[in-house]
Amino acid sequence: MVAIMRIISKNSAILLKQHPFVIPEFSEDVQHEVEVIVKINKVGKYIDAKFAHKYYDEISVGIDFTARDLQNELKAKGLPWEKAKAFDGSAVIGDFLKKEQFSSLENLTFELKNNNQTVQEGNVNMMLWKIDELIASISQYFTLKIGDIIFTGTPKGVAKVNPDDVLEGYLEGHKLFRIQIK
Repeated sequence: MVAIMRIISKNSAILLKQHPFVIPEFSEDVQHEVEVIVKINKVGKYIDAKFAHKYYDEISVGIDFTARDLQNELKAKGLPWEKAKAFDGSAVIGDFLKKEQFSSLENLTFELKNNNQTVQEGNVNMMLWKIDELIASISQYFTLKIGDIIFTGTPKGVAKVNPDDVLEGYLEGHKLFRIQIK
């Protein structure tokens, strides 16, 4: 499973609830990446992994939409990828669940369905970095603030979205979002 993570604190990147995802005009290849996400609940910097669990109490799934054609163009030029990953509406945030309702955060299953067919499926035990390790690592470079959301990495099955697709995200069988593509 990919170990790339993204921190969302830019409100324009978050797709508003009950709104469809509109494929932006600047891309011919927007792809979905379902990921487990956590919401930071207190300010932290230089967090030790053994204390990282104290910095979040809610967990969910989300989509990190990526304009893959733009990303490849930017990579080829040696430029940052932010335009391809943080454009308006590029982050779907599912409903959050209290982490206490799960017996273990190290064995959570999650999936993405596209038009009722499972297209991505994973388990956090397949992640190269555990959630607490990600928080510790990220906090070495960025001050984590209340409300920041960390995307943890995506399993195989990343694919292009098309108009009229309906995407649904699940964590341990709980449906936490449903969006339509326009």
